[in-house]
Amino acid sequence: MKIAVASLNENVAEHFGHCECFYVFETHEGKLTDGKAVANPGHKPGFLPNFLNDLGVNVIIAGGMGMAAVEIFNSHDIEVVIGAKGDVKKAAGAYLAGELESTGSICHEHEAH
Repeated sequence: MKIAVASLNENVAEHFGHCECFYVFETHEGKLTDGKAVANPGHKPGFLPNFLNDLGVNVIIAGGMGMAAVEIFNSHDIEVVIGAKGDVKKAAGAYLAGELESTGSICHEHEAH
């Protein structure tokens, strides 16, 4: 499984599209293996969910995101976890441990785009 965490200064970014990079963690036997930072190629409507899908991501963790992005992730069967905060590695680990749940908080200011 691959878990991507939207990151700003190695913390979960408040909005996934405005992050500086995505930390992509591989998992093995229920544990995180090495994570690598993948630069955010730019915030364009509909682009980032497809970009992360092409990387083989199964889960995206962020502070928040717009409904259009959530719908695209869902169409790729990528689980969306929003409402996360803090260190990116701890957030990914908490998800793996079943301790991180999505708040369902959608960023409504992006709905008209």
